[in-house]
Amino acid sequence: MPQPRTMPSGLVLVLALLASLLMAGCGADAPEPAPRPVLVVMPGAVGAGTVAFAGEVRPREETVLAFRVGGKLASRQVDVGDVVRRGALLAELDPGDLRLQAGSVAAQLAAARAQLQQAQADLARYSSLAGEQLVSESSLDAARTTHAAAAGQVEALEAQLDVARNQASYSQLRAPADGAIAARHAEAGQVVAAGQPVFTLAADEGRDVVISLPEGRVDDVAVGLPVEVALWSAPGRRLAGTVREIAPAADPSTRTWQARIGLQADAADVSLGQSAEVFLPGEDAGMAVPLAAVQQDEDGGTAVWVVDTQRQVVHLQPVMLGAYGTEQVAVREGLADDAVVVAAGGHLLREGQRVRAVDRDNRPVGSAPAAVDAANAK
Repeated sequence: MPQPRTMPSGLVLVLALLASLLMAGCGADAPEPAPRPVLVVMPGAVGAGTVAFAGEVRPREETVLAFRVGGKLASRQVDVGDVVRRGALLAELDPGDLRLQAGSVAAQLAAARAQLQQAQADLARYSSLAGEQLVSESSLDAARTTHAAAAGQVEALEAQLDVARNQASYSQLRAPADGAIAARHAEAGQVVAAGQPVFTLAADEGRDVVISLPEGRVDDVAVGLPVEVALWSAPGRRLAGTVREIAPAADPSTRTWQARIGLQADAADVSLGQSAEVFLPGEDAGMAVPLAAVQQDEDGGTAVWVVDTQRQVVHLQPVMLGAYGTEQVAVREGLADDAVVVAAGGHLLREGQRVRAVDRDNRPVGSAPAAVDAANAK
């Protein structure tokens, strides 16, 4: 059986060399991936900014109104939203029982006064007889004691009558100050106890904006700090305000501290219940980055993509962030003053990737050949 012919070793070497040359030529002709365009922000476009908190416009003074006595609510004169003046009648209890009680005490007082008159006459008679030594000293002392007891009974019943008359007047609930009815807690026909809330009065003594401060910011805010307030219904208007008070303890459910921002006198036309945004002074961090620029590094920390403007490549730079704002976040550490940061689309980048950095006006940023050519073309 004929043996298969073998290829000479020299020919095999030549063919392998030709194949490697062909593969190298093909690799040299393969085009490199085009640089990915990225939107960047320059240090001049980044600032410390302010920190904003959402809040609600509340009256500076809110008073819960209640009757000082219990009874059946006979009538209600106002409703939620009504503007009232000081002394205006808001609601009234059924005064029947209170008037009967006052009448009963008045009758007891009349009887006590009659007994006092009788005791005065007896004391005068016993005093005359004692002067003539017709009665004993013990009888005179008894007359004096009876007179004193009758006089004390009259004084006690007079005080009880004053209390009963006051309670009868307490059947009317009146506004203690000018303001608006913010809430209603009882209806006509309902039996209410003494001290049970009936209305909430928002006094016309100023306006506050109530916000909640997180644990990381409460130590940076102090009473008297000037702030700015923007109403969501009027975003172009800024009102001056001052931190008026801060709760001494955190809310047990939200773990935040309530703060009240006092608005100036020119905010008297601000409606209660409006949504507002309070702008506190930002940290003196030197720079900040857009919220969309923040990424997560391999260790689970925060980082941003920084562009090497000479080579037009990106590098993931770990940073330490400060307080978050509505659009930006302060950078405390890790970012150079002249850094160029990718503002959006960082989740599509990889370490060392070639990019074409442009600003918000689509102008190239950096001195790479592609950027220079684009700038010259313009």
